[in-house]
Amino acid sequence: MLQPACRRLFRFGPALLVPVLLGACAAPMAGTGPAAPVEVGIIGINDFHGSLEPPRQSVNVADGKGGVIPVPAGGAAWLASAIDSVRGKYAHALTVSAGDMISASQLASSLYLDEPTIGVMNRIGVDFNAVGNHEFDRGQQELLRMQNGGCEKFTAKQPCALEPFTGARFRYLAASTRRADGSTLFPATGIRTFGKGRNAVTVGVIGLTLKGTPNLVNPTGIAGLTFEDEAETINAAVPMLKKQGADAIVVLIHEGGRTKGEPDPQGCNDFAGDIRPILDRLDSRVDVVVSGHTHWAYVCDYGALNPEKPFLLTSAGVYGELVTDITLKIDPVAGRVVSKQARNIIVQSVPYVSTRGPLENTPLFPLFQPRADIAQYVAKYVEASKAYTQRPVGRIDRPAPKTDGSDGGGALGYLVAYAQLAATRAAGAEIAFMNPFGLRAPLVPAADGTLTFGDIYQCQPFGNNVVTQTMTGAEIKAVLEEGLDDTGPKQALAPSTGFAFTYDLARPAGDRVVSIRFNGQPLDMARTYRVTVNGFLGLGGDGFSGFVGKPDGVTGPTDIDALESWLKAAPVQAVPQDVRVVSVK
Repeated sequence: MLQPACRRLFRFGPALLVPVLLGACAAPMAGTGPAAPVEVGIIGINDFHGSLEPPRQSVNVADGKGGVIPVPAGGAAWLASAIDSVRGKYAHALTVSAGDMISASQLASSLYLDEPTIGVMNRIGVDFNAVGNHEFDRGQQELLRMQNGGCEKFTAKQPCALEPFTGARFRYLAASTRRADGSTLFPATGIRTFGKGRNAVTVGVIGLTLKGTPNLVNPTGIAGLTFEDEAETINAAVPMLKKQGADAIVVLIHEGGRTKGEPDPQGCNDFAGDIRPILDRLDSRVDVVVSGHTHWAYVCDYGALNPEKPFLLTSAGVYGELVTDITLKIDPVAGRVVSKQARNIIVQSVPYVSTRGPLENTPLFPLFQPRADIAQYVAKYVEASKAYTQRPVGRIDRPAPKTDGSDGGGALGYLVAYAQLAATRAAGAEIAFMNPFGLRAPLVPAADGTLTFGDIYQCQPFGNNVVTQTMTGAEIKAVLEEGLDDTGPKQALAPSTGFAFTYDLARPAGDRVVSIRFNGQPLDMARTYRVTVNGFLGLGGDGFSGFVGKPDGVTGPTDIDALESWLKAAPVQAVPQDVRVVSVK
C-alpha cells in the first residue's frame, strides 16, 4: 500500500516518474509520519474605490449598551500598515481583493485615471483582484491598460500625466467575463504553492464579478462581452484547480449581502442578499468566499446557514476601512483544509468632522500609523490635484448627510435632484430623479458653509451627463416601482422639489407605490412630463429600465457641473428639510 506522502507525489508528479518513485515508496521510511498542518493567511479587501486619503467615514460597532461606537478608518497608507501587520503573522500569505478597486474614486485618484490606486496596490503587495462592475466604468480597453500598463489614451483624460504607468503587478481575474470568441477577458483562476517537499500546499483562486454587471455600467464600455452565471462559472473552475493540485479553493466574487441588527463587522446576523442563491449552489469543495459590492462588512460561517456549504464568507466593507484576516490550516498529505477562521480588523486612522460633529479615535481598537512610502506616494498625487480639490464652489446652510436608499437618500438626494432639475429647465424639465446609490459621500461644509470642488466630487465622482426626456405619469410610477421590486437591493429614487411619493413594501411587487403627488396634486397618469436623470439611469442603470429609450431626449451638463452651478446660483443654498419619500411602516 502506498504511503500518504507518495500518494501526494503521484497526484502531482508526471507519469514517467512513477518507476523511479516506486522503490522509495514501497515501505515506510524514517520521517514520513503525518505532516503538521500548514498555515496560510488570506488577507482580504474589497471595494477600495481609489480611496487614497482617509475617506472621512467610520466603521460602526455596537458598544454593548444599545449604542454605537464610530471608529474613524481608512486611507491607503493606513491600510498598508494594517495589511503589513496581518501579513507579518504568517510564513505564507496571499493578499486578495474582491473587486471595485478602482473607479468611483477620490479625485486625487480619478483625475489620473486611477493609476495611483494601482501604484498603491502594487506597493501593498496585492496578489489577485477580481474584476468588479466599476472596473468597467471607463471601458474594457482602459481596464486592460490597468493590467498591462502603457499610456495609450482610451478616455477624455490624459494617461501618464505625472509619471509612466507600468500597470498592475497583481493579476486581475475574470472567470465569468467572456469575449465573443469565448475567451475570458482576464484569466479565470490563479494558483500559488507555499512550502517545499512534503510540506507544500497549494491555494487555488477563482475571481469574477456579478452577472448583473451590464445593468451597472455604460453598455458601450462592455460591448462584445458577456457575463455568465456566477455559480456555474465557479463550479466549472473548481475541478480544474483540483486537477492542478489545489488543496484549498478561495473564491473572490464581486457580489454580496447584508446583515441586520446591531452593527457588527464580525457578525452574520440575518444575512441576506443577492449572493445567497449563488452560494447555495456552489461546489462544497470551496473553502473561502471573499465577497464585496454591497459595501457591508461581515464574517459568516456559511455552514451554519447551509450545512452542505461549510465555507467561510467574508467582506471587508468599503474604502479600505477594514481588512479581513483569514487563517487556513491545510493538511499537506490529505490535500485539504482542516480548519479555517476569519475576523475583520478596523483600519483606525485619523479623526475627522462628520455631519454630526467631530469624531475622535477610540482606544478600544488599534490605531494604525501611515506607512511612510505609501503616504509619500499618495501625497504626490494629492498635491497635484489640489488646484481642483481646494477650489471653493459655493456654500450651504448646513451639512447634507448621506442616508440609505429607503428614503431617496434624504436631504442629500433631494438636493442633488433639484440641482439637476435647475440645470435642465431650458430643456423643459419639470421633475428630476437621483439614484441614492450614486451618492458616495455626505456634503460636509467648512465652518462658514463653504464647499470645495473636492467635497462635491467625493459626493458625485462619476461624471455622468444628465438627460431630459418625456415620460407619462404611468411610466414615472412604473419606474419608481422598479426601485422597490424584489430584484436587487431596494432603492427609492430621490425626487426634486414638488414631487413626493409614499410606498408600502408589504404590498406586491409592482404595486408598492401607494401615492404620488406633484405640486400638491396627484400625479396625472395620462399626462406627459419632462423628466431629468443622470445618464447612468437613462441607460437603465441600477435596474431602472423604465428610463431607457424615452422620446425627446436632450443631453445636458455633467452631474457635478449641475451641482456646482446650483451652488453658485445663490450666496448660500439651503439644504432641503422636507420629506419627499415615505415608507409605510
